[in-house]
Amino acid sequence: MMDTAPLRDAYRALLDAAATVADSGDTSPVPPSGEWNADQILAHVTLISAATITAISAIASAANTTYDNRTALDNWTLAHVIALTGGNAGLRDRIRLQADALCTLSGPMLTEAELVTLVPTLLLSNNTVLLDQAVPLRDLITGLAEQELPGHAKQLLALRPEGARTAGR
Repeated sequence: MMDTAPLRDAYRALLDAAATVADSGDTSPVPPSGEWNADQILAHVTLISAATITAISAIASAANTTYDNRTALDNWTLAHVIALTGGNAGLRDRIRLQADALCTLSGPMLTEAELVTLVPTLLLSNNTVLLDQAVPLRDLITGLAEQELPGHAKQLLALRPEGARTAGR
């Protein structure tokens, strides 16, 4: 059985960062040029989480699956998810529920054979291919916990007003 504590911790840290930004008083801090705002980051995380849930569910049902993050990078799709969820608070609620689902599905539900199932994966960032190969499902889940979520938590915290960043150190 996979230990989901790191995944749960990574989601908790991301949600804490999102709440910190939301509580900073600036409801829509302006990101540096070419970067996402807080809502876009959270919409991206909801789409990545949904793609991971989809991959897990497909493998658990013995179906073929792939993992491709391009939809989660599309600005129109991000705006659509923001609108569907009602904005920042709705996005955080969705992420919280997705975290619960992923931890439940990843832990006791999956067998070792399912966790080592290879998933054809395409990961892009800033129009650069990071990964284009089959990886075990376990690696998708641990990558979410070790890289994806912590990276977006840092990205969120960087959006705080300068005074709030130095006060929080």
